[in-house]
Amino acid sequence: MNGRASDHTHLPDDSNFAQAQSRPLVQDQPWLSNIQAHMRLLACLVLAVVILTLHHSLALLAALCLAMIIAVLAGLEAAQTMRRMASLEGFMILVVLFLPFTIEGDPLFSIAGVQASQQGLWRALILLVQSNVIMLLILSLPGKMEAGEIGQAMHRLYVPEKFIHLFLFTLRYIDVMRREYRRLRQAMQTRAFQMRFSMHSWKSVGYLFGMLMIKSLERSERILAAMLCRGFQGRMPLLIQKRPLSQTDLLFTAMTACCVLGLLTLELA
Repeated sequence: MNGRASDHTHLPDDSNFAQAQSRPLVQDQPWLSNIQAHMRLLACLVLAVVILTLHHSLALLAALCLAMIIAVLAGLEAAQTMRRMASLEGFMILVVLFLPFTIEGDPLFSIAGVQASQQGLWRALILLVQSNVIMLLILSLPGKMEAGEIGQAMHRLYVPEKFIHLFLFTLRYIDVMRREYRRLRQAMQTRAFQMRFSMHSWKSVGYLFGMLMIKSLERSERILAAMLCRGFQGRMPLLIQKRPLSQTDLLFTAMTACCVLGLLTLELA
């Protein structure tokens, strides 16, 4: 034993070193992330309004394909997107099931003497496609932004500042209220509370929401006091400087305009 460590224990593995050198330091960002936030927000609004006016099957199919392409350009993960849209699909299934019975038209079938119409079923399918397309657009365009980035985009679109403040505070503290609700509900469960169809259960639920409202009011007063101590005067400073539109932004605007004209052409054809 000469007390010296062997040389090969300090040498890195050549294969691991080569793999580390081949890995990119920064992952490639989706193409839509290069578009300015207010342009994406405006495009989402315009496309949503246009899609709500579509009723032709070919136009709706084109809109669905367009939403899928935008989702791919935004880099949405398929599994996460499907989980987010599952809540919408649960409501839309009820629409598809009940709407055919509420619109008069050519009879399709009847259940217990109540007739379902072809026009009602077609209207339900239109609403199903429109809602899914708009949901994909929201997840792809403004859904990839941070809360502050959405606020800056709304400011550049000349949205009233009070509405922006209300939107940002709601977006920020709705999760805080949800955690407070879970804490109060857990406290009720530790006291062996079980929800039943009884007056005691309804009173307990009323007390729960009453305490939640009181705590939210107290928190809002503390937040206002903290903001006033920091010099808040009704306006939030712009953290992102305005920059002129780039060629990518102009290209995105032109593509959006072409998509809008294409959808309207298919609808009117």
